[in-house]
Amino acid sequence: MDLPRLPPGQVLTAKWPVLHFATVPAVDLARWRFRVWGAVAHPYNLDWEGLRALPRREVRCDIHCVTRWSRFDNTFGGVAVQELLARAEPLERARFVLVHAEQEYTTNLPIADLDRAENLLAFTHGGEPLTPEHGGPVRLLVPHLYFWKSAKWVTGFEFLEEDEPGFWERGGYHMRGDPWQEERYGRPDPARMRRGGRGGG
Repeated sequence: MDLPRLPPGQVLTAKWPVLHFATVPAVDLARWRFRVWGAVAHPYNLDWEGLRALPRREVRCDIHCVTRWSRFDNTFGGVAVQELLARAEPLERARFVLVHAEQEYTTNLPIADLDRAENLLAFTHGGEPLTPEHGGPVRLLVPHLYFWKSAKWVTGFEFLEEDEPGFWERGGYHMRGDPWQEERYGRPDPARMRRGGRGGG
C-alpha cells in the first residue's frame, strides 16, 4: 500500500522553521573532521577538503519535523551516505549507528535506516550553501524519518552492536522516529542512558 505523502498529524508549510537545542556553533572548517569508527573494518577521518572531494549528488525530498510541520520538494546536495559506508565496511555485528555532531549532540539510527540511497551528508539546499541555522556547513539528511534524526553540524558516525539513545531519545523521543507511524515519543531503556549531549535536532 502506498503511504500518503503527508504523514498523519503533520501540517504542510512553505517555510523552513529553525529549531535546535542550545546555540548555533561556530564551525572552524580548518579544524573540522568527520570521523567514522566503531564496528567497522576501516575506521577513518576526513577533513573538510577530503569530504568535499568525494562524489556529489542531489536529492529531492520532503522533510517532516516531530513538531508537526512538513515541507515538500526540498533539493539537497552533498555526499551520499552510502559512499561513506562503503569506505568503512561495517562489520557483520554492527546493527546501529550513533551519529555525532557539534556540541556533543548525538542521535541513533539502525544501519538499515542510514544505508539508503537518498541519505546525504548535505552541504546545500536549493542550490545554496546550508546556513548555520539549518545545520551548515554540513548536516545529515535522512528524509524518511522525523527530521531530528537528520542531525545538524554532523561530525561522525560511531557503529555499534546494540542500539543506544541519543540526546533527544534520552529525553523521551522515539528510538526510530517513523513519521507515518507517528513514532514521536517513546521510553528508551534507562540502562543505556550513558552519554551526555547538546545540539540541534
